[in-house]
Amino acid sequence: MSGASIDSAEAVFAPVRSQTAFEETVDRLGTAIKLGLLPPGSRLPAERELCSMLGIARSTLRQALTALAQSGHLHAVRGRGGGTFVADRLPPVDPPSPELVAEWRDVCDWRLAVELGVAVIAAERASAAALEPLEETLAELDDLLEDFPAYRQLDVRFHIGLAETTGSARLVTAATEAQGAMTDLIHYIAHPPEVLAWSNQQHRQLLLAVSRGDADAAARHIAEHLHGTEHVLAGLLPDPR
Repeated sequence: MSGASIDSAEAVFAPVRSQTAFEETVDRLGTAIKLGLLPPGSRLPAERELCSMLGIARSTLRQALTALAQSGHLHAVRGRGGGTFVADRLPPVDPPSPELVAEWRDVCDWRLAVELGVAVIAAERASAAALEPLEETLAELDDLLEDFPAYRQLDVRFHIGLAETTGSARLVTAATEAQGAMTDLIHYIAHPPEVLAWSNQQHRQLLLAVSRGDADAAARHIAEHLHGTEHVLAGLLPDPR
């Protein structure tokens, strides 16, 4: 890999946590590209080597590479001398406002606090009848992996719908406001079908925990889901400079 020191390479390609491996890989590579640790035009190690270095499955790596390619950070070259390369120029997207950059982690923290509470209380209170519509929503989301705007609408509906199962009007309002605050941030995340499928798998794990009344598992799954979003934002949010 050209242009990166050994120490930098070790930092970029150190093993990631298994619970959020896809998201942390996007974070690690995207941040390294923005910081110049992976210079424009540099070639990434081969997939097998990357998987070994990061301690992840090839399917997980390919999800992350797909997201970074869709966002314009990487591109693939086929044939002799091919491989996965850092883009010569970062994607030409509008930079986020200084306010958005200053506040995005606070927005994520707020959402985490609200939705952690929702997940725990839903696990304690939600009836089977109240959860049935959410099962239907997840099935619909599986059919929208190629249509992100439609997927996002139902994704919001799922999270607010989970708040509704608590029977708390204040929690529904808080969940709605948190989703609204995330709207501008979500714009900066790549959404290939593989990423949306993984997100919906996390939804299913969360809903299963809630249906079983397992508040600890529900809290763990929603935390992993939302921390994953934060990792992807850290990797893909453009530098405001």
